[in-house]
Amino acid sequence: MFDNLKKAFSNVSTGFSEKDLNEKDIEDVLFELEINLLESDVATEVIDSIKDSLKEKIIGSRVEKKNIQNFVKQSLIEYISETFDNAGHVDLIDRINQKKDSNEPFIVVFVGINGTGKTTSLAKVANLLKNEKFSLAIAAADTYRAGAIEQLREHTNRLNLKIIAQNYGSDPAAVAKDAVLYAKSHKVDCVLVDTAGRMQTSSNLMEQIEKITKVVKPDMKIFVGDSLAGNDTVNQAREFHNHVKFDCSILTKSDADARGGAALSIVKVTSSPIIYVGVGQEYDDIVKFDKNQNHNNQNQNQNHNNQNQNQNLNLNPNLNQNLKVEIVMILSMVLKLMTSMIMLICMMYLHQKLMMRQKN
Repeated sequence: MFDNLKKAFSNVSTGFSEKDLNEKDIEDVLFELEINLLESDVATEVIDSIKDSLKEKIIGSRVEKKNIQNFVKQSLIEYISETFDNAGHVDLIDRINQKKDSNEPFIVVFVGINGTGKTTSLAKVANLLKNEKFSLAIAAADTYRAGAIEQLREHTNRLNLKIIAQNYGSDPAAVAKDAVLYAKSHKVDCVLVDTAGRMQTSSNLMEQIEKITKVVKPDMKIFVGDSLAGNDTVNQAREFHNHVKFDCSILTKSDADARGGAALSIVKVTSSPIIYVGVGQEYDDIVKFDKNQNHNNQNQNQNHNNQNQNQNLNLNPNLNQNLKVEIVMILSMVLKLMTSMIMLICMMYLHQKLMMRQKN
């Protein structure tokens, strides 16, 4: 995940070792560092913070020229490590266990924009918690997006979990509340609330998220962001955090992201930790975030590809579960469209007959 950042740090440390440590040379190398960090999707305010921190350490230190390369590289690594450490640590499973004694359900609300893998991440977390022997209820509070309820229902059917849903256009906060009431009456350990994906600039929909959190008072709010969206993900995280103060994040598609800038920037900008990263499309393809681990390990990816190819050859019914969910969702939307077209044709036919009768 941090391959590009490591390369940027190596380049800047080499740059310092090859130049005199006067102010102009320092600025030149820091400019190169800025370009490399921008290419790694690091947010501009985070870049400024890194540059200021590094410049202060270099100018305020008396490091021999021969040791400057290691000094600079170590300083940058320490900056990243401290950034993740300062954000704190959130253990979802421990938090749920702590609340079990109160006989109240642990409520988690998932937020984020459309297309980031929010609903799929919720399903992955549900699978993870189910494997930890927690009982679950899923709230289908995305009542706006066509096919959203069907998509979530397909996930819950595959995982054999309870879903609480209403009709499209229903109040999302009411759906979430129903799920919490169900959980309380049935002694369910945890409620996972799926919400409508929304652009961070949509004020009315952001207010809807605030309403949901006020109604159900969640124990945890999780932001789901796309690792590959770069600075846009950082902007999304900033706006969502301003509105709902989420507790932690999940980054999707981390197996395909070698840059790592989004992860660093989200943690720095929101001062909240990343708890899980998505590393594939199967329900088990979610792992705890570790700042020291390369989550896009190529050997792991190759193993996943080989497994998927073998499943394709064997026509395994469990192959690519999320793709099947998307297919079901699309078919459902097509069926609804065809039904609407048939009804329209029937109405036109009846209208035409009525007009003919009036003429006669």
